[in-house]
Amino acid sequence: MTPLLILVFGVKPITAVGTDLAYAAVTKTVGGYKHWRQHTVDLRLSTWMALGSVPAAVSGVVVLDLLERASGRDFDDLLLTILSAALLLTGVATLVRSFLKSMHERERSTIPMATRHKVAAVTLGVFVGFVLGVTSAGSGALIAVGLILLFRLVPTRVVGTDVFHAAILLWAAAVAHIVAGNVDFLLAGNILIGSVPGVWLGSHWSVRVPANVLRTTLAVVLIGAGMALLGKAGLGIPAVALIPFPVAVIILMLITMLREWRSGREAATAQRAEAAPASPEPVPGPMR
Repeated sequence: MTPLLILVFGVKPITAVGTDLAYAAVTKTVGGYKHWRQHTVDLRLSTWMALGSVPAAVSGVVVLDLLERASGRDFDDLLLTILSAALLLTGVATLVRSFLKSMHERERSTIPMATRHKVAAVTLGVFVGFVLGVTSAGSGALIAVGLILLFRLVPTRVVGTDVFHAAILLWAAAVAHIVAGNVDFLLAGNILIGSVPGVWLGSHWSVRVPANVLRTTLAVVLIGAGMALLGKAGLGIPAVALIPFPVAVIILMLITMLREWRSGREAATAQRAEAAPASPEPVPGPMR
């Protein structure tokens, strides 16, 4: 949303960040409540992450305000560069998540919060919270990858805990941006109105596309947006130097789609083999 507001609609970068967070706080709250009702949220883990992420997100907004005062006219380019780095990091994290199938046999639905787990949760929260407060990026992919790598949660718990914690974190960051005067409420309201048919269409199609293909496509979009913002930041990076990165990511996306297509064919073949009736044993003919 943030790069879309900047690149397509020409919104000032810091306003795009604040407005995106305010909009996302509302939508994530709906999703977080739904996951809480479905008992797919690890509340203790979410609480420990929030202890780190909430103050870190507020600190990120304060740092952003200080950078704006110190940088003056160069602030927009600086923020675009920071936002580009966050988008590229999030895109890579999304790609990594698509290739974490090797960890599935070690997954668990709950985790005993020993001291080391609490420290890991707070540390993850601090990192993600600060990045989100400054750039509005990372509330989904970065938390999800952390939950997989650090805590090895099953997918349903990853999604539920991610969305529930993101709702808390986004409200903290959004309120901080509202206090700082970085939110365009009219723009946020228009986005919310437009998101209703968008969510309906997206939900309709998402169940028809393999999850890994969706993740890899999202990674392509994030990395492409990060590249576009780098070009807009005025760093003097030649366009030719940026070409290999999106090409490599598109190749990865095609590989993922091919892998999912082959897996689907193999699964369909196996199902047909199981459903096929066993052939009757041949009846021996008369002996001569």
